[in-house]
Amino acid sequence: MSLANQVKSAGSESAVRLTEEQKAIVRAKAIQGLVRALAAQGLMAVVAALVSLLVGGVAAGVSALLGAAVYLVPNSLFALRLLLSLLSGRGANPAGFLVGELIKLVAATGLLALVVYTAQSWLVWPALIFGLIMALKGYALLLMSGKLT
Repeated sequence: MSLANQVKSAGSESAVRLTEEQKAIVRAKAIQGLVRALAAQGLMAVVAALVSLLVGGVAAGVSALLGAAVYLVPNSLFALRLLLSLLSGRGANPAGFLVGELIKLVAATGLLALVVYTAQSWLVWPALIFGLIMALKGYALLLMSGKLT
């Protein structure tokens, strides 16, 4: 019986029990999904930086890269924490996940403020926002390629 069928047939009466082999499969797919999401976001950041560089020059390219980094750095650290948790075999902790998301959002906001404060003399706002949006929407690349798991 497949994992999906097992979940469907379990109903609300009993919890789904996974074998160690099934847990390993779910863990491997989760790791693969996290790595793919980060790679897609990184690729979108590079595309944003190159497009901005070609359209607006060096300052625009660097601004787009900084905009993408504002999201990529905290998101990568959060994903690393999730990966380490998956690899260690610990169970999911919803409260820890929510706290991690909160820290990620606060860190991204702080990094954005830091970038704006330190680079205000040469920062190209449209490129910064373009880079940020491209990194945020990295999963769209996975949707288009059919590799979203």
